[in-house]
Amino acid sequence: MQHYDVLIVGGGHSGAQAAIALRQAKFEGTVAIIGDEAEYPYERPPLSKDYFAGEKAFERILIRPPAFWAERSIDMLLGKRVESVDPVAHTVAFSDGEQIGYGQMLWATGGSPRRLLCDGSQLAGVHVVRNKSDVDAMICELDDVARVAIIGGGYIGLEAAAVLRKMGKQVVVLEAMDRVLARVAGEELSRFFEAEHRAHGVEIRLGVTVEALTGNDNVEGVRLSDGEVIAAQMVIVGIGIIPAVAPLLNAGAAGGAGVDVDANCRTSLPDIFAIGDCAAHSNSFAGGVVMRVESVQNANDMANTVAKSIVGELTVYHSVPWFWSNQYDLRLQTVGLSVGYDDHVVRGDPQTRSFSVIYLKGGKVVALDCVNMTKDYVQGKALVVEGMRFTKEQLADTSITLKELAAGTASI
Repeated sequence: MQHYDVLIVGGGHSGAQAAIALRQAKFEGTVAIIGDEAEYPYERPPLSKDYFAGEKAFERILIRPPAFWAERSIDMLLGKRVESVDPVAHTVAFSDGEQIGYGQMLWATGGSPRRLLCDGSQLAGVHVVRNKSDVDAMICELDDVARVAIIGGGYIGLEAAAVLRKMGKQVVVLEAMDRVLARVAGEELSRFFEAEHRAHGVEIRLGVTVEALTGNDNVEGVRLSDGEVIAAQMVIVGIGIIPAVAPLLNAGAAGGAGVDVDANCRTSLPDIFAIGDCAAHSNSFAGGVVMRVESVQNANDMANTVAKSIVGELTVYHSVPWFWSNQYDLRLQTVGLSVGYDDHVVRGDPQTRSFSVIYLKGGKVVALDCVNMTKDYVQGKALVVEGMRFTKEQLADTSITLKELAAGTASI
C-alpha cells in the first residue's frame, strides 16, 4: 500500500496551493495530490469568464505547468475519487478497493454543483459550471443554441450571461429571490447589475420559481410555477454548491453543511485538516459566524496556514476575504464580508459605472463592493481589517481618499 507523509485530497486551488506551500516551507516528506479530474490543477474563476469566452486557452489557466509537480516530487494521482476514510488506520479508499495511507491529510475537495431536482433536469442541454468538462460540453453545443436560460442570479449566472451576450445569444436569467446577488451584496449593487445586464439585452426575471424543464431528449424550455414556459435550447444552473465532505462526515468528522475546522483548520478527526470551499470555520470578519467562504483567497490562505502548521509553525487562520467578478467591461472587487451589515454608504455615482458600496455594522466598516474602483478596493482593505469608524459623510466624500481616512490625514 502506498503511503504519503502528507496526502492532499482535492486538486483545486486549495489542494494545489497546499502542496506548493509545503515545498516552499522546505517540507521534505512525501506529498501527493488526489484529484478526481484527469487534468492538472487549474484556475476555476476563468471557467465562467475567459475560458468560456474562448479568450484563454486551457494551458493559460493551469496553476502550474505539469513539469512543476514532478520537479518538486509532488505525486499527482489524477482521475481518482476518495470514497471512504479510516481515521484510525490513517487510510483512504477508492471505489475499486485500492487504499492509500497517510501521516497527515488535507481535505480540499470543494463541492459539487447543486442541481435541479425537478422533472426534466436530466435532459441533454442542461449544464452546470464547476469544472473544465462542464464548460467544454457547453462550448460544443453552442453552435446549435440561440436562446439560453440561466437559473440563478449569482456570480456564475451573471458572468455566464455576459459571455453569452457577447456571443450574440439570447439570454434570460431566472432568479427566485427579488434581486440578483441577493446573498452576497446590498440592493444598490444588485439593481446596478440588473440594469447593466438589461442594457446589454439580457432578460432578467425576478421572484420566479422553476417547476420543470420541458423537452423530449433535449431541453426545449423552462416551465415556471405559474405555468409559463420560457423557450431555451440550453439551460445553465447556477444555484450554489454542495460541499464534498461525505467521506469525512461518514468517518465521524464534525460538520454538516461543510466540515467543521478550528482556528488552525483542523477537523475533529486526528491528523486531518480541511481547507477551501468545504471548510466551515469561525470567520473573524463575520463576527465569528461559522461559515464556508467560496473564494480563491480563502482556498489559498487556508492552504498556507496548514502548510505552516505542518512544518512546525502553528498558525491561526485570519485573512480578510476578498472576491472579484468580471462582467462586460465591469470589474467588481469585494473586500470583507457584508454579512449582517446594518448600514451602508454609496461612494461615487453608479451612473458613471465607477463607484463603491461601503457596508457598516455597528458603525464599523466591514466590507466594500467596488465597481471599476480599484483604488477604493486596495485602500479600503485597511478599513475592514482594522474595523475603522467614520461618518457616512466622510466615507461618501470622493475628494478624500480612503488611504487618507485610514491614515487620519484627511482634511475634514
